[in-house]
Amino acid sequence: MRPMLLKTNIPSLKGTIAIPGDKSISHRSIMFGAIAKGETTVTNFLLGEDCLSTISCFRKLGVSIEQLEDKVIIYGNGIDGLKEPSDILDVGNSGTTIRLLLGILAGRPFHSVLIGDESIGKRPMTRVTKPLQTMRAVIHGRKNGEFTPISITGGDLSPLEYVLPVASAQVKSAILFAGLQANGTTTIIEPAKTRDHTERMIQKFGGSFEVDGCTVKIKGGQVLTGTEIHVPGDISSAAFFLAAGAIVPNSEITLKNVGLNPTRTGIIDVLKEMGADFTILPYDKDAFEPSGDIIIKTSNLKGITIEGELIPRLIDEIPIIALLATQAEGETIIKDAEELKVKETNRIDTVVGELSKLGANIKATDDGMIIQGKSELIGGTVSSYGDHRIGMMLSIAAAICKDKVFLENEESIYISYPDFFKHLQSLIKAD
Repeated sequence: MRPMLLKTNIPSLKGTIAIPGDKSISHRSIMFGAIAKGETTVTNFLLGEDCLSTISCFRKLGVSIEQLEDKVIIYGNGIDGLKEPSDILDVGNSGTTIRLLLGILAGRPFHSVLIGDESIGKRPMTRVTKPLQTMRAVIHGRKNGEFTPISITGGDLSPLEYVLPVASAQVKSAILFAGLQANGTTTIIEPAKTRDHTERMIQKFGGSFEVDGCTVKIKGGQVLTGTEIHVPGDISSAAFFLAAGAIVPNSEITLKNVGLNPTRTGIIDVLKEMGADFTILPYDKDAFEPSGDIIIKTSNLKGITIEGELIPRLIDEIPIIALLATQAEGETIIKDAEELKVKETNRIDTVVGELSKLGANIKATDDGMIIQGKSELIGGTVSSYGDHRIGMMLSIAAAICKDKVFLENEESIYISYPDFFKHLQSLIKAD
């Protein structure tokens, strides 16, 4: 396939776009709808390939799911209504699907096999499979359950008290799903607060849990009830246009209905500290998932240090933050971000390598990267390496490049943002 010629040297970006539904919330809405009793209606569902993989897997588990564009109706029969799949469960490129689904299947008394694409085959699963095995799920996979294909036979689960070795919402969520099925109370202790979409959704479906700082406790045997879910726009997707609005000259972009869950707004904190010119017009802060409109304008940015407890709140946004840093005055240091090494790509090496090709002054460290600004970006041929967030970051980088930029593997972008290029083009035309 020929590399895609990206738009470069864009004079300004102006207009309004509606950010697609949040990927994390879309995944979880299907999962909870599938294990709840009764009908669940989801609106503004993300029609990306990852979330469609989740729908496909639950259909194979016997759940009736109706899809009408971005509205999805799940006809749940309770967690005991899940059936042994007659076919392999293929999660595609979705790490969220496989890790959270393992937590659900850990309590089901039947056998399942899960696979994914080449990228999933390289991503570590023992962070999930080990605690689930401790809870008495029977799990086998390549290298003792480290890699797919993974087979799992669930059943009668014991409760667990578990200290997460890494701050990971996916691991926490998998154990919470298993804990809902365990005989007793399961306790999870995080090293740092991670996104809490799973906890919010447990409550939305009529369940309960206890939270004290970074400790979450959940009782097994709870019965969940179908409900209505409206998915706000994905702040991780919005981050690319927030960056574009800040670094492309003469720009002003309004992003509608962006999710503002406080466990996800690290990118907002970074923009503020870097001196970005933006305004938030919030909706109901007490909503199931708070959201609001964000207006971003061309900004004079400064370098900062990003580390510690902030990292879990923006781990998916680090590629685009690295691009922001190339256009900030001074040095930006990103550290404590080892988790980037086990995403769809090793995002430390990939971000550094691809931005370097475009002329950025950036170097990798063991746990992050150091970026010197302000850099003039030129052009060249770059690749997403099958990582949607890398592909979108490079597409925004191209907007301020002087020369032609060609992007290989641009199709990965459709995993989380099918209308990305359409939205970008609409902002160029709006000038």
